[in-house]
Amino acid sequence: MSEFDDLMRQKAVALKYNPEKNGAPVIVASGMGYLAERITETALEAGVPVYEDDSLATLLTQLQLGSEIPRELYQAIVDIYIYFLGFVPGQEEKQAGEAEEKEEDLSGQEETGTAETRQ
Repeated sequence: MSEFDDLMRQKAVALKYNPEKNGAPVIVASGMGYLAERITETALEAGVPVYEDDSLATLLTQLQLGSEIPRELYQAIVDIYIYFLGFVPGQEEKQAGEAEEKEEDLSGQEETGTAETRQ
């Protein structure tokens, strides 16, 4: 498969949550292909955490820009926000190592997690 084909399969969605204005997170950017790549690059440059999940990205890219996420996806988005509570820009490598250690400590326990942006 070519690099172009890989690029065209990428999907990205950016969410914003302001509890004073909205009842749920709102889709502020969404795209596929080159646009998905630019959304992800812009987020990383701005220090916004990026979390990858093909299935969730596919669902979210089907929603209209400016719409709130549906109630059925609340738990998936909450799981991502909880995951990012400890996010510190520039420390992705350190967090990856800590996540591996936590996985070892949690072996045998049920784990729940989803993601939000890229495919």
